[in-house]
Amino acid sequence: MDPDLFNRFVQQAFEEDLGDGDHSTLSCIAATARGKAVLKVKQSAVLAGIAVAQKIFMLKDPDARFTAYVTDGDRVQPGTIAFEVESFAAVILQCERIVLNCMQRMSGIATLTRDYVSLLQGTSTRLLDTRKTTPNFRLLEKEAVRIGGALNHRFGLYDMIMLKDNHIDFCGSIVTAIDRAWRYVQEKKPALSIEVETRSMQEVAEVVRHGQKKVKRIMLDNFSPAQLSAALTYIKTNAPLGTFETEASGGITKENIRSYADTGVDFISVGALIHHAQSIDLSLKASLYSHPQ
Repeated sequence: MDPDLFNRFVQQAFEEDLGDGDHSTLSCIAATARGKAVLKVKQSAVLAGIAVAQKIFMLKDPDARFTAYVTDGDRVQPGTIAFEVESFAAVILQCERIVLNCMQRMSGIATLTRDYVSLLQGTSTRLLDTRKTTPNFRLLEKEAVRIGGALNHRFGLYDMIMLKDNHIDFCGSIVTAIDRAWRYVQEKKPALSIEVETRSMQEVAEVVRHGQKKVKRIMLDNFSPAQLSAALTYIKTNAPLGTFETEASGGITKENIRSYADTGVDFISVGALIHHAQSIDLSLKASLYSHPQ
């Protein structure tokens, strides 16, 4: 993860939660009181966010003692103690909800992602996430996908050119969109790759004819497995091997993802990895060991 993005995210999370102060803690706990807390797992999951939790505590108290008993990506069962942290009681209380919110959400995404990844075993297809993320939480959601065993697609609008249906319709044609994008890349940002979304065999054919040496990846959107297989055969027949990467997207579920992977498509992108994930139940239980009078 980009450390600057992460630090900004944590700072904003504390600003949102603390406002002008944690008055519950300020009203009854001495500033010098110290304590410890353990993170308890309450349901089976692929755990994600251990490293994030440690960073959050250390940003508040660089001298905090953080002991992890599992690592990100481990499958855990109810009753597992994931980590223990020792710090000022106020620090633990201020970090508690932010840590839990991050880890519960991340673990839900990692768990669902691992389920999808397991369905692709034995194939060469790799699983991707999408930009269907929670505003201002994308950094950790995509990290959770990675922990779950899938790959991150583009992080935002700035690190890849993706010509989707609306871009193509606004331009008037796939050929025009590709030409304009290619010219932009050459003039402005040569490192950017270009992906084009296709909705029919006709559009696939246009990309194959016009996109060689310009387009890196062809997305096949809302194709059935049979249609996808036909499109892949067309691409392999009409373009030199390795000219285009291929990606299937749209309407893909746990129930049908294997049939898509069996076509030999390079990537499958699934927005549900993030927006269908359910948070995992975790708790942070604290105890006080130093309570100044």
